[in-house]
Amino acid sequence: MKRPQHGKGEFHHKRSLGQNFLTDDALFEQLVDLSGVGKEDAVLEIGPGAGGMTKALSARCRQVVAIEVDETLLPILRVALERCGNVRLVHGDVLRLNLPELTAPLGPFHIVANIPYYLTTELMTLLLTSDMPIQSISLMVQKEAAQRMVARPGEEGYGMLAVRAQYFYAPQIMLDVPACMFTPPPKVDSAFVVMPRRERPPVEVQDEALFFRVAAAAFAMRRKTMENNLIASFRVSREEAKQWLSLCDIPDGARGETLSLQDFAALSNAMTKPL
Repeated sequence: MKRPQHGKGEFHHKRSLGQNFLTDDALFEQLVDLSGVGKEDAVLEIGPGAGGMTKALSARCRQVVAIEVDETLLPILRVALERCGNVRLVHGDVLRLNLPELTAPLGPFHIVANIPYYLTTELMTLLLTSDMPIQSISLMVQKEAAQRMVARPGEEGYGMLAVRAQYFYAPQIMLDVPACMFTPPPKVDSAFVVMPRRERPPVEVQDEALFFRVAAAAFAMRRKTMENNLIASFRVSREEAKQWLSLCDIPDGARGETLSLQDFAALSNAMTKPL
């Protein structure tokens, strides 16, 4: 596939927007297969690039809304997608658009995206804290970011991204994609992560906001113990912190990054009750 053209000149990839395009049609088909979307599904695509993935999604899905921030790509996309009657192209920054309003006509929908590396944390936080009816999220991201989403307690990269992702979704790395598959090639490899929405979280919590506050406290100061992080984040006495941890069978000196979702749930539930 040729590089996208714009007007009389050649399209130039913008480093400021993290533009690294995939151009392999067979890979697009494989990614759509892995995402699990089908003919009854509506999809929000973030960052369609030159439209290769968009066309693959259009052929498989009921409806596609594609958000592109770079206005110089819009003429290219309109030509590439002119025969895709079920695609709506939207120009804008996904972090600034009113996504609930934009996606409301879709009903429950899936997200598929090849997102710039710099956008990963902010976009994932936005999606994972949204109450939109998202059925699954399938993302091409930097391999390190993918590993953070699936990380387990005690593993490198385990943090709030993993806690949020694994509480609401069941993330799995489905495919490693080397840098040479992109134009221009980035400096690191990527991975395709598929995250189906859970019917219910894997742990029962009495106060979801408190659950996430406790998890955030665990990672606030990684070198400190969970006891010290509770004292600092919740402004409680050492005795209170020790009692909560003891009620949950969390050992003295445990660090936050070693605690599981089950530990955070037990701890937050204990904190809702008087000592």
